Amino acid sequence: MIIGEGLPPQPRFDYLAMMIQQFQLRLLLVCLVGTVGVFGGMPLAAQEMLLPSQGLCAHRGAMSTYPENTLPAFQEAIRLGAEMIEFDVQLSKDGALIIIHDAAVDRTTNGSGQVADLTLDQIRRLDAGSWKGPEFAGLQVPVLEEVLDIMPRDIWLNVHIKGGEEVGRRVAELVIATDRVHQSVLAVESAARRGAKQVLPDILICNMERQSGGWDYVNSTIEMGADFIQLRGDVDPIFAEYAAKLKDHSVRVNYFGTDDPEVVCRLWDMGIDFPLVNDISGLRR
Repeated sequence: MIIGEGLPPQPRFDYLAMMIQQFQLRLLLVCLVGTVGVFGGMPLAAQEMLLPSQGLCAHRGAMSTYPENTLPAFQEAIRLGAEMIEFDVQLSKDGALIIIHDAAVDRTTNGSGQVADLTLDQIRRLDAGSWKGPEFAGLQVPVLEEVLDIMPRDIWLNVHIKGGEEVGRRVAELVIATDRVHQSVLAVESAARRGAKQVLPDILICNMERQSGGWDYVNSTIEMGADFIQLRGDVDPIFAEYAAKLKDHSVRVNYFGTDDPEVVCRLWDMGIDFPLVNDISGLRR
């Protein structure tokens, strides 16, 4: 199903207008700074202005059509114009920043064992693609630096940190070293948040301590000064109230998750900024 099919036309036209306005702003900023095609050469303020205000978040990349959390999955999400890309980070036994969702490698590679019990070399020798299809045989599990290297500078990076203070600190250090502070949002619980904030107090944070997932989650997110929240569960009209209060406190709103185009449009209408989707390929057809 195509986004907007069978729906009143207004949500679709609003979204297209938003995309056109963002493109025009990007073009204007590139002209003003005299930089063509290389956003990394732009002043930080200009980079920040380029970031989308609303759109789709590709959950683990284009995971419906490519092996999740791999470079091809991220490259496909970029090609499809994802406004935000989400990926998971955790530490290997020897301290490498590994891009993988599960605590164990069993589901998404041909190996077995806990990520925390394996070295980077052991993880790199695994096949991270064949489980999805023979055409992906031989893909490696990436590390964070490789992922950051391929990302555009004008989209949001939703960095879901799996672990505590050390991984929070290490991710923050690499985000700074690679000049990705303006676009990286660390989705964290309390320990990882402490580690990241020790490195850079102003680093962008998405509060993942959901509590009941209702008003207590909304209010605690505002009180801690987080920059993003990630709602989940059944889409409810009260989401519009949540979003209004959060926007009053400059908190952006993600939602996990849906591949239903009608729900995506409803979420945007409610003020949700970035629904996380598994099938960005289908939604962008």
